[in-house]
Amino acid sequence: MNLTWYMRRLARMSPAEIKGRVGDSWTKRQWRSRQIRPGQEDPLTLPASVAPFPTPLRDFDPDTLSEDGRARLLRAADAALAGRFHFFDREHDDLNRDPDWFFDIRSGRRAPDDTYAFDIDHRNVEQVGTIKYVWEPSRHYQLTVLAAAYLLTSDDRYADFVADQLRSWWSNNPFLSGVHWTSGIELGCRLISWVWIRRLLDGWPRVRELFEENPDFLRQLHHHQDYLAALPSHGSSANNHVIAEEAGQFAASCAFPFFPESATWREHSATALRREAELQTFASGINKELASSYHVFVLELFLAAAVEGEAAGTPLGSPFWHCICAMTDSLAAMIDVRSRPPRQGDGDEGRGLVLDDPNANPCPSLLATGAAIFGRQDWWPDAGPDDLRTLVWRNLVDGPMPSGARPDGMPHRFEDAGMVILRDNTGGDDEIWCRCDEGPHGFLSIAAHAHADALSVELRCGGVEILVDPGTYTYQGEAEWRSYFRSTIGHNCLELGGEDQSQSGGPFLWLKSTDGEAIAAAGLQDGDEAVWTAAHRGYGRLTPSAQHQRSVKLVRGDGRMVIEDIVESSGQLDCRLAFHLGPEVDCFLDGNVAQLRWQTADGTRRATMQLPVSLEWSTVRGQTEPPLGWYSPCFGAKMPITTLVGKGQTGGGDSLITDIKIDLKDRSVSRAPAEAADASNVS
Repeated sequence: MNLTWYMRRLARMSPAEIKGRVGDSWTKRQWRSRQIRPGQEDPLTLPASVAPFPTPLRDFDPDTLSEDGRARLLRAADAALAGRFHFFDREHDDLNRDPDWFFDIRSGRRAPDDTYAFDIDHRNVEQVGTIKYVWEPSRHYQLTVLAAAYLLTSDDRYADFVADQLRSWWSNNPFLSGVHWTSGIELGCRLISWVWIRRLLDGWPRVRELFEENPDFLRQLHHHQDYLAALPSHGSSANNHVIAEEAGQFAASCAFPFFPESATWREHSATALRREAELQTFASGINKELASSYHVFVLELFLAAAVEGEAAGTPLGSPFWHCICAMTDSLAAMIDVRSRPPRQGDGDEGRGLVLDDPNANPCPSLLATGAAIFGRQDWWPDAGPDDLRTLVWRNLVDGPMPSGARPDGMPHRFEDAGMVILRDNTGGDDEIWCRCDEGPHGFLSIAAHAHADALSVELRCGGVEILVDPGTYTYQGEAEWRSYFRSTIGHNCLELGGEDQSQSGGPFLWLKSTDGEAIAAAGLQDGDEAVWTAAHRGYGRLTPSAQHQRSVKLVRGDGRMVIEDIVESSGQLDCRLAFHLGPEVDCFLDGNVAQLRWQTADGTRRATMQLPVSLEWSTVRGQTEPPLGWYSPCFGAKMPITTLVGKGQTGGGDSLITDIKIDLKDRSVSRAPAEAADASNVS
């Protein structure tokens, strides 16, 4: 990060945040003398003895887990036992009993292991590698899966492996040495994992030896909590990071109340969690970062903390549970027929607690937990049988938790969050699902996880992505790719003047944000048509009067959707209108008509897009200079997709109409003659 970035970042801070960061800098200077290097004795004085673990599971019956759930978890655990575990886009295949905790499997670099933590720039790829790949194994998700396997089987192999890896981590990561002490969110996630590893191994004969009677664990525990108490995230950075920090602090101080400071840590973190639940959640239940992946992450963190509080007899209170219930109800309303949420904003598949195959979709589990704790609403989709995490969370909670007011029917519009879901044939094989964005750009002054995507749409048919949000791919080290996946042209949007709607100042920093403005919505619940209209003024810097208005009309029962874009301006502006097709969709473009095709279990499905005739249309696939036509299925991965790009000029109230017709009946497996003759044009 250069001087320009620092000046831009400073400009987005309040005086209180600046004061807090100055205090943090002083603390970090003072703490230099507290660093413990590998092999050096830790002088921290410990209590003479600690109480037994206070909150084990209560008469838990492993046989209540479904056979499919058991088999899925044990497959993941057996792979972990062999040193294999999936992180992001790849499998780590060398997580043995004493792994290299500092190795980046993506870049091949090794992060510093004995450098004073606050001398390390974890954003510098040359210095540390791709930091997410270094950090993720040290959240210890692979160990919660192994501990869960022990709970199910009482097989000592799982417990022994967990113990060896934990001892390895504690030995190789003394206080303030190396990259695993550079970010509080990592400490918070790690503490939640340790709490659950201890609980899941409660029946193992050597569990107290590993935890309560182990000075290495007790010192690590104290250092983690001391760090989080002294160095919380501040101001414009107080997004999901502060929630993870406080959730970990609260969970650990409930489950491990071993120190004189434990009660104070617990009280402070409880207060912070109550505050952040209110500050970071819209009344509709949507997380204010407006990034669907982080909605899931934060919901898991809130649940992990709330359950811990109930188990320890220090509940976070009814309003906190009301927030969790609202987040769960909103998740149930936004997912498609395959139980997948929107792909809005950034996403790195963050998890609060992993007790399943790490590649499993977390949404059904969260709905199962919501049904167990609050009760299932009639309009909810079916979540399937309870997973292990739902069962153990429910084990620690007495009776239904307070839910607050709940929607009687499925919500289709979240006005405060600016999210609208248009649907037809909800829950069916031919379900048409369309997300429309009319909301705020993002959260706090830097909107760290937002994209320049006001008025963007996603379209799915039967869960197959037809028009896709590109995803995230990367955070650091590949600036051009980070910019593309956040850009206006990277979304199903209209770009004007070759510029993004919002102005970026860095990979997690927006200097100027563009919010959507809702205009109208009708027929969202039922009726022959659902219609949505919104606008934004992000291109006012090109010409003061510029406004982009978009309308989407879904004709129910006909498989038809019409998108109309109108730019009000004093003159004509160069434009590009982009429609990004899902990775399962093939495309044949003839002039302004695009024939789409994708495969399902029942055969070939088709759709036709009539594109605006006033623009010149072409397909782009996997272009690198500059990037265009890419999709990120998960963090760290990108793949080429077909993007339809219309170039030309618009303004002065011109109307650009895109008419999409999905054939809900044609399931033939044969190809049309014209497509067979022109196979070279299939992107």
